[in-house]
Amino acid sequence: MTATLPVSVESEIFYPSADGQPVAETYDHLYALLTTLEVLKQYLANRQATVLGNQFLYYAQGFPKLRVAPDVMVIFDVAPGGRDNYKVWEEGQVPTVIFEMTSFGTKGQDEIFKKTLYEQLGVKEYWLFDPKGEWVEQQLRGYRLRGEIYEPIQDGRSEPLQLRLVVEGRLIGFYREDTGEKLLIPGELVEALRQEVLARQQAEELVEQERQRAEQERQRAEQERQRAEQERQRAEQAELQIEQLKARLRSLNLDPDTIE
Repeated sequence: MTATLPVSVESEIFYPSADGQPVAETYDHLYALLTTLEVLKQYLANRQATVLGNQFLYYAQGFPKLRVAPDVMVIFDVAPGGRDNYKVWEEGQVPTVIFEMTSFGTKGQDEIFKKTLYEQLGVKEYWLFDPKGEWVEQQLRGYRLRGEIYEPIQDGRSEPLQLRLVVEGRLIGFYREDTGEKLLIPGELVEALRQEVLARQQAEELVEQERQRAEQERQRAEQERQRAEQERQRAEQAELQIEQLKARLRSLNLDPDTIE
């Protein structure tokens, strides 16, 4: 049971937001952490959820030393946005999914202590990702809560996130289950945006070319109309001249048919 302290005592307890330790062990771990964090933030942007990275999770009110700092944690049914730290008793929800970017040096803590803690807290899914492939077979291992016990995830799916997880080099690739679409990492988003801008420019150029061709066709049609009108006027003028000549011949008692 979580201890509850009187308000006067609780208000004096300090819950730090940092411990001065590095965010990640290596660049690969940091990149995997930040990429996972950003991809999931974008994916859940319109949901009642938050995604936090390497921030203290306090799980026992009144005991600031009882804390852990998951690399990435997803919490549903809470207000969106960042936090300096996360206190379970204030938010009313434990994390739903947690990712740890593990290494051989953190193997014991990640596979034993954190797994046991997250299991006891009721975290529905716990994923271990080994960017360097130091100890996790195929780099990615997941556990799903069944009752009160973690069972290995065999299908590569995150049920709460409705995503399929795939190892892609030293990153986790996330794919939507409903569409199969990949959730793009920041670099891919930039390239996709560049391609979109390029495609829009090309489309605008094609529209302009079509407009110019249509204008040229309109001008040619107008020129043809004007030429036809000139021909008609010339024909009318010639017909008028013939009629005038016939009338003159008749006035001279000559046969006008001789000019046909």
